[in-house]
Amino acid sequence: MRTETYIPGDLLVGDFPVAVRVVTIAGGQGVLKRGTVLGEASGKFLVSASASSDGSEVPSMVLAIDLDTTAGDVITDAYASGNFDAAKLIYGAGHTAASVESAWRKASAPLFLHNLA
Repeated sequence: MRTETYIPGDLLVGDFPVAVRVVTIAGGQGVLKRGTVLGEASGKFLVSASASSDGSEVPSMVLAIDLDTTAGDVITDAYASGNFDAAKLIYGAGHTAASVESAWRKASAPLFLHNLA
């Protein structure tokens, strides 16, 4: 059984309920870090890049743990709701805290950013 440790002042902030979903991360993206903003394309999640046109350009989840996708697809946890420190998220090419937050608001996603710094 895997366990994780909550570190105050880390990626998650505030008191909004956190929901974690099991998702498939598309292989071939190399090492991804906890806090990477993800978008979905063809049922798999990729680093959300604003110039993509496969659906993954729309940010919809946040990676919950570090992982390596070099060898292929990985089934793992991603945050589907929660409050995040905007400075600690990892944004794909062309995305900023403002563009990610705007996409989440348009989708009525229960994901929120806070600027703590």
